[in-house]
Amino acid sequence: MKYNFLPDTDIKVSKICLGTMTWGRQNNETEGHSQMDFALEHGVNFFDTAELYPVPPRQEEQGDTERFIGTWFKKTGNREKVILASKIAGPAPFTQHIRTDKSFSKKTIDTAVEGSLKRLQTDYIDLYQIHWPERNTNYFGKRGHQYEKGEVWEENFEEVLDALNAHVKAGNIRHVGLSNETPWGTMRYLQAQNENRPKMRTIQNPYSLLNRTFETGNAEVCHRENVGLLAYSPLAFGVLSGKYRQGNRPENGRITLFPNYNRYSNDQCNLAVDKYHELATANGMTLTQMALSFVNDRPFVTSNIIGATSLEQLNENIGTASIKLSSEVLQTINEIQELVPNPAP
Repeated sequence: MKYNFLPDTDIKVSKICLGTMTWGRQNNETEGHSQMDFALEHGVNFFDTAELYPVPPRQEEQGDTERFIGTWFKKTGNREKVILASKIAGPAPFTQHIRTDKSFSKKTIDTAVEGSLKRLQTDYIDLYQIHWPERNTNYFGKRGHQYEKGEVWEENFEEVLDALNAHVKAGNIRHVGLSNETPWGTMRYLQAQNENRPKMRTIQNPYSLLNRTFETGNAEVCHRENVGLLAYSPLAFGVLSGKYRQGNRPENGRITLFPNYNRYSNDQCNLAVDKYHELATANGMTLTQMALSFVNDRPFVTSNIIGATSLEQLNENIGTASIKLSSEVLQTINEIQELVPNPAP
């Protein structure tokens, strides 16, 4: 396994990060524990979760993913071997069962941190992230997003960092990061930091062969400001495994179970997937291996967050940390991107 430092820290995280959002819907507690055992045994020391999980979110399961991790920590005593990341949910219709306060106020942040610590059965979180912005902006891959003229939103970047810093000082969290954030939002947080306000070390945004929009704007922020991308959906809900090609809908597949998760299912995505599949096969790889290896090797990526529902999938995903794509394969990937650019932003 390869490791990177969280930017500007002495914390080493594995190039592959274990994503957990299926635990509680597609995976039960025992399966989640088995995945953590397997990942740790194979060098993965970085786990990512959120108070929202599992996904799709429902009131009856909210927080179960963190609870599964907490019971594993208690059972194994492995807390000190893991770099743990979690997130506070933002305002949205699908988070009303968590809280109705639509701001990242000090009270909201305090409640969220305390709840996660309790469910996780730990007294600290290594990386605490804002899951998505509270303001009206374009996240979760919308096309044609419209900003409303005259919309009022009072900036609170300093106040959010102050509230987070109180937990850094208390030892509840070690570092902070962003998720689903824009270049403007990221820079405003970076501008707001000072000796009493922590720096946002990371940004967790989607990045894959089907969505390379991060390269425009956010990648330069990462490069100039030393912020690390934690890439999520590198397999695009499993679409880049190839298992949904030609209309296939395998039993227990995420898109089979939750067809409204169609971000990566349009005709242009299907065209691109076919071309990437052909390229991978011609070079002796599975599409999964090529897709994950591409993300792993980007210079702005600190860690690649994978999600698996079986140990077989997890083993293949972890194994991509040792694969290096040739310059010829990378050139052809870029040619396909030119032909079918970002079909799923």
